[in-house]
Amino acid sequence: MGPAQPRGAVNLPIAADLPAQINAAQRRGQPLVVLVSLDGCPYCELVRRSYLLPLAAEQSISVVQVDVRSAQPVRHPANGAASTHDELTRQWQARMTPTVLFLGPGGAEVAPRLVGVPSADFYGAYLEERLLQARRSLQNMPSR
Repeated sequence: MGPAQPRGAVNLPIAADLPAQINAAQRRGQPLVVLVSLDGCPYCELVRRSYLLPLAAEQSISVVQVDVRSAQPVRHPANGAASTHDELTRQWQARMTPTVLFLGPGGAEVAPRLVGVPSADFYGAYLEERLLQARRSLQNMPSR
């Protein structure tokens, strides 16, 4: 079981089998959106509650959460090897939370990551632009 969430916190699905989660998203022509979060981070909660959960509900976008400092087990997106959330965040060099990644085949980032909350007024537009870039990248990839 993961760390306790702050009272009133909203949860996203936890990343567990990233290769399968990426494949499921890709079958719908979408990237897998990954929120790198830290327990107790108010900006993470803002992004989760105000942007990612509504986006997942309205556009059927697959969104999962990876927690910094968590020993939660996860399959590595590139090779399926056993890993932990904390190991992945270190490999991704996600040093600031929240960080939103847009993953495609093999765990490749298919759009620039969205780091922090540069402006709450424009965050939704930044997120939509990254999703558009990710979808375009996926469309331009050769079929397997």
